[in-house]
Amino acid sequence: MDLAFLPATEQARLLRAGDVTSVELVEVYLERIARIDPELNAYVTVRAEEALADARRADAEPSDAPFHGVPIAIKDLTATAGTRTTYSSRAFADYVPDFDMAVVRRIREAGFVLLGKTNTPEFGTTAFTESELNGVTRNPWNLERTPGGSSGGAAAALAAGLTPVAHGSDGGGSIRIPASCCGVFGLKPSRGRVSSAPFSSLEGLATSGPLSRTVRDAAALLDVMEGYEPGDPWWAPPPERPFADEVGAPPGRLRIAFTREPPIPAPVASECALAVEEAALLLAELGHDVREETPPWREDDLMHAFLTVWQVGPALHPIDDPELLTPLNRELVESARTCSAADYGRAVAALQALARRVVGFWDDTDVVLTPTLALPPVPIRWQEAAPGAIEQLLRNAEFTPFTAIVNLTGQPAASLPLHWSEEGVPIGVQAIGPPAGDALLLRLAAQVEEARPWLDRRPPIS
Repeated sequence: MDLAFLPATEQARLLRAGDVTSVELVEVYLERIARIDPELNAYVTVRAEEALADARRADAEPSDAPFHGVPIAIKDLTATAGTRTTYSSRAFADYVPDFDMAVVRRIREAGFVLLGKTNTPEFGTTAFTESELNGVTRNPWNLERTPGGSSGGAAAALAAGLTPVAHGSDGGGSIRIPASCCGVFGLKPSRGRVSSAPFSSLEGLATSGPLSRTVRDAAALLDVMEGYEPGDPWWAPPPERPFADEVGAPPGRLRIAFTREPPIPAPVASECALAVEEAALLLAELGHDVREETPPWREDDLMHAFLTVWQVGPALHPIDDPELLTPLNRELVESARTCSAADYGRAVAALQALARRVVGFWDDTDVVLTPTLALPPVPIRWQEAAPGAIEQLLRNAEFTPFTAIVNLTGQPAASLPLHWSEEGVPIGVQAIGPPAGDALLLRLAAQVEEARPWLDRRPPIS
């Protein structure tokens, strides 16, 4: 039995049956992290002693918690009590929070054992996991390519068998981008589905969500993560039943549109276009009503308005010495401080008007398919060819023009690992569900996974 690549839900079943112990599972992953991660750099902090102690406690104290004793990795943008949380910034290199974010509290309450914290770019600002503090994370399918970002460490660790399931977060595509690059399943839940307490997500753009090898694991982890916290400015309606119960449930005959046309103008590589075309054919074979049509999401000023809001993110961190920031984030902080309240308000209003128009497309459509990315995983340091912060973020958009629109609208979206390039690197297909349509999206994703399984595909480094 290959424990390292066993789905988290299956690990939980074996633990309940007494066929494996939590200590055995944690030891498997700690050994693999020690052996494989020096090449990948997926983890920035490994809780080796603490994780083993937690595992021994889990073995000694049985519980009805759904993932009692199962290991997990947490993204290093997410505060964890007693464990270093760096935000991949030199300004927080030694920061150890005395509190858990609500999503971490829920993960602990579900019985998970925290293996450690995974790498991310500073503050999650870019789509490439390259950090001045914590170094570069590499793609397990090709060490010269990016794993994407900002949940790049999480996706790389998952793909390489260094964790059975991973926590990620997504403010402009940061779960779906690395899921596509690393050949795993990544789900950005609906706005308000997962609380950002005790903080507030910038304009509701960002949310935590699951990265997994199977749709069932993602659904079960979403059941753990989801739920309202007092004072949340956004929340989604509670699910009618557990999301895990959606896996295997018939999705019905869905109205599905597919497109190769991104909201932000950018050339789309032929292999990325081929990936969505093949996915559309598969869904038609599965009995869905599939047509080629693009939502009304093109807007000349979309990138300008988005960057006006996005640049504020780094400026919200309490930093005394801006010289500790990367040049990109330092420039964004300076730009944010010179942006007027009126300019910011106009940008927010423009984005909200666009979101309202885009979401209307789902009045007679259930799901929209796109390439997750416009390019296969690009080389390490690819974005640095651009000379400044805004130019680098525009270069990000050349790579990721399909993802941020869904953070703007608040809809659920997933990257499905359905395609591999001729060079052997993964290329994902994005499925965008209707507002609060997480359940429908999971039903469809599970149907696709059954028809075109991906669980046994593993990168060479594993």
